[in-house]
Amino acid sequence: MKNIENYNKNIFESIKHIDENGNEYWYARELMKVLEYTKWQNFNKVIKLSIITCKANNLNVLEHFTDVSKMIKIGKGGQRKQIDFKLSREACYIITLNSDPRKEVISYAKMYFASKTRSFELFEDGYNNLSEDEKRLFRRKQTKNGNLSLNYTALKSGVKDFDKFHNAGYKGLYGGETADDIAKRKGLRYKEDILDNMNSEELGANIFRITQTEAKLKRDKVDNEYTASSVHYEIGKKVRKAIKDMGGTMPEELPTPNKSIKEIEKENDKYDIIK
Repeated sequence: MKNIENYNKNIFESIKHIDENGNEYWYARELMKVLEYTKWQNFNKVIKLSIITCKANNLNVLEHFTDVSKMIKIGKGGQRKQIDFKLSREACYIITLNSDPRKEVISYAKMYFASKTRSFELFEDGYNNLSEDEKRLFRRKQTKNGNLSLNYTALKSGVKDFDKFHNAGYKGLYGGETADDIAKRKGLRYKEDILDNMNSEELGANIFRITQTEAKLKRDKVDNEYTASSVHYEIGKKVRKAIKDMGGTMPEELPTPNKSIKEIEKENDKYDIIK
């Protein structure tokens, strides 16, 4: 693991640029390397979700994510377009919120970019301005990051059988259904991800299950697999009870969307601001 000194503010200052009007900005390709992403394809997915977050907060996307793509030379005298963005501090902060939480550098990046940035929590009015597909994309990213963080905490809590651990949570939330049961009920193909086939409401219930399970594992300092799975099951049950008490629809009764998240992402690259 890299030394903590590598994550101080100087690493972000070193790639900061100042325009002719004295405004600071960062290039996405330079930020990608500092945030320890090795492939543009993976980092561009983070940018796309960050653009959705930006829209949800009623911010001008083009103001914070400026297209500065250029043509670069490739072999035998050819050229190809290299996508890049000029990012505001606000854009960089939003990107850290959507980045892989397992990376230690992300925590330092959040602190650095938030130092002069107003809070970018997803306010309810902004979220409601998103389409259902955009809500699903945003919440699916939250479940991915949440599960990555939960897995790390579960590992430290003694979990070895992660299928059993995650099924405990699903059983609690879905009235006894395992992940396989949910997939069969939804009519999914073999190994198709159930989270990719949930609407925004169902994803929201799972986000609550995931975050509250991790919090309790940490709070109770759980140190064995049996207790960790029991905690996940009980949290799932409590989320289910909360939905019932509020008169909500049980997650297994919510409709399965016609399109998976992967299909939405492929559809004409709809959520990229560069065509």
